[in-house]
Amino acid sequence: MLTAVEEEDLINSLPISKQCTAEEAALLLMVYRSKLKKYHIPHSTASTQENKSTIQSILGIIPLAQTPLNKLASLSFLGTPSTNQNEKGNSSSQDLKPDKATPMCDAMVVEENSTFPKLQQSLDFLVTQAEQLYYNCDYQKCGSLTETVLKQDPYHTTCLPIHISCQVELKQSNKLFTLAHKLVDLYPNLAISWFAVGCYYYIIGKSDSARRYLAKATSLDRLFGPAWLAYGHSFAIENEHDQAMAAYFKASQLMKGCHLPLLYIGLECGLTNNVVLATKFFQQVIKIAPQDPFVLHEMGVIAFQSANYVIAEKHFREAIKIVKSNNYHTLLPERWAPLLNNLGHALRKQRKHQEALEYHEEALALCPQIAATYSAIAYIHSLTGNISEAVNWFHKALGLRRDDTFSTTMLDYLLEYLADEETPYTGAPSYIPDFNPEAKSEESTAQEISDM
Repeated sequence: MLTAVEEEDLINSLPISKQCTAEEAALLLMVYRSKLKKYHIPHSTASTQENKSTIQSILGIIPLAQTPLNKLASLSFLGTPSTNQNEKGNSSSQDLKPDKATPMCDAMVVEENSTFPKLQQSLDFLVTQAEQLYYNCDYQKCGSLTETVLKQDPYHTTCLPIHISCQVELKQSNKLFTLAHKLVDLYPNLAISWFAVGCYYYIIGKSDSARRYLAKATSLDRLFGPAWLAYGHSFAIENEHDQAMAAYFKASQLMKGCHLPLLYIGLECGLTNNVVLATKFFQQVIKIAPQDPFVLHEMGVIAFQSANYVIAEKHFREAIKIVKSNNYHTLLPERWAPLLNNLGHALRKQRKHQEALEYHEEALALCPQIAATYSAIAYIHSLTGNISEAVNWFHKALGLRRDDTFSTTMLDYLLEYLADEETPYTGAPSYIPDFNPEAKSEESTAQEISDM
C-alpha cells in the first residue's frame, strides 16, 4: 500500500495528457484523485465554487483553460484507510477522529444538459464526498450522504464502512442494530456484517461482545483493517493497553502506508507514560501525515507530559490552524474541544491566563457538557484572584460530574479561603459586637419611665 504522497506522485507521473485530450485528461485525473487517501490532510469546504467551475470545465460548459488542473486534486484528512471495503474512520478515543467536502463531489450539481449526465448521479462520487466529510469530522452531513447512497444501493460495499463508522461516532445504536441484523441475515460470510455487529456492541459499552464479533470479522477477512482498528479500540476503552497495541500492530502490518495504526500505538504508549516510545512512533507518523491535526495534537500532548509547554503550544496552534483552514461556516465540530482545552492548559502553564481562558471558553461553546472545561475555567479564575467566580464555575463542574476530585478539593480550599479572608458583607465589622442583654433591658426601662 502506497503512502498518500506516493499516491500523489504516481498520479502526477501518469502520461495522461499525452494520450488524451485536455477534457479527457481532466476527467481522468478527477476520477483517479477521487480514489486517493483522504485522511492525511484536511481539505477546505470553501472550495465549492471552484469545484463547480472545474466540473463545468470538464463538461465543456466553460473553457478548460480557465480552471487549473491542480483544482482537481482531492485533498484529504484523517480517519482510517479508504481502500474499497477495507476502510473505516476513527471510531475510538479522543482522537479518533476529524472532515471535509471534496472537490470532485460537486459533480453532483452539474447542470442537467451536461454531456456527462451520469456523473452527477455516481454513487462512487457521493461516497468520495462522504469520506471527505467523515475525515473532516462533519458526521451529521456524512451520515445524511451515506444514507442517500444506501437508499439507492443498500449494500454498497465502499459506503458501508464509512456509514457504520459515522453511526459509531454519532452513537446511533438503534440504526446500527438494524443495519447489522440485515447484513448478517443477507451476508453472513462477509467481514463487514460482523464488523457492524461488533461496532454496535462497542458503542453500547459491551466490549467483550464487541471483541467476539470483531474477531469473527477478522477471521473472515484477515486483511480487513478497520476491524483490527476497532478491535484495538475495544481494548483501549478499557485501558487494556498491551492488547490494544497488539491489535494496532497487526493493523499496521495490513494497512501499509496508513499512519493511523502507528498513531494509535503512540497514543497508547503515551497513556502508559512511556513518553520516549510514544515520541518515536509520533515521529514516524508525522513523516507520513505532516498536516494531520490529530497527529499534531497528540505530539502536543506528549510535549505537555514532558513539561515542554512551549513546544506543546506550538503543536496545538499548528493543529488548530489546520482545522480552522477548513472554513467551517459555523462552530468547529465537537471533536476539537479537547484540542482547544489542551491549548488552554499549555497557555496556563506559561501564565498566559487571559488567552488560556479564551480557548477554554471556545471549547465550552463546542461541547458544553464537559465538566473538565468548567474546572479549567474555574482554576484560571482562582489563579487570577477572582475567587467568587472560581467558586461558581467549580459548582457548575460538580453539577455535571459529582465525583470530580479536583473540583471538590479546589472548591473546599476556596470556600475555606473565603471564610477566613473575605468579609461576608461589605462594611460589616470584622469582630463580633459585645451585646449585654441586661444593660439593654435596664436602659429600655429607664427610657419608658422618662417618657411617662
